Amino acid sequence: MPSLTLTNADPKTALRRDALARRGAIEPAARAAFGHRLGEEGLRLGRLWRPQIVSAFYPLRDEPDTLPLLTALAAEGFATALPAVVGRWSPLTFRLWRPGEPTRAGPMSIHEPLEKAPVVDPDLLFVPLACFDRRGNRIGYGAGFYDRTLARLRAIKSIHAAGVAYGVCEIAAVPYETHDQSLDAVVTEQETVLFREQ
Repeated sequence: MPSLTLTNADPKTALRRDALARRGAIEPAARAAFGHRLGEEGLRLGRLWRPQIVSAFYPLRDEPDTLPLLTALAAEGFATALPAVVGRWSPLTFRLWRPGEPTRAGPMSIHEPLEKAPVVDPDLLFVPLACFDRRGNRIGYGAGFYDRTLARLRAIKSIHAAGVAYGVCEIAAVPYETHDQSLDAVVTEQETVLFREQ
């Protein structure tokens, strides 16, 4: 797995940049195959953890395609949701959404459910990330939305968070900070790793 000498004051910045560059080089055929695998593995995790509501991010640019996952979950009878940005320093809000329903462009130009869609608190979240390690730690995109969101949800109920990433985004160790929220699992195009007893 990649290693590098860090010279940046914030080591996460260099790790994020390098991981996103590796992700950007993934071939289209591999991306399509991962979307199919993610649908199967996400459904398996749903059956394992039995959530009432599952959220996933709407894919942006070269992120893994989560639409097959959301389609598989909805077809199985799970309630599905997408995140919506409320404010720069606020946790995400989630609104019910099924593939095929309309979306709108949110504050960060990411597809979000329409504002009339009911707000919900998911029990299983498929989380985007830039890179991850084998301890279940992740580096996101730097805004802290999912750290705040997972902290809020974990304070009110039992949830599971599964990262979604290509294998090239794995690194030896993520620099951990006290506000960081860890993952229960990560799904890649090659494997699904459970980080703690379920």
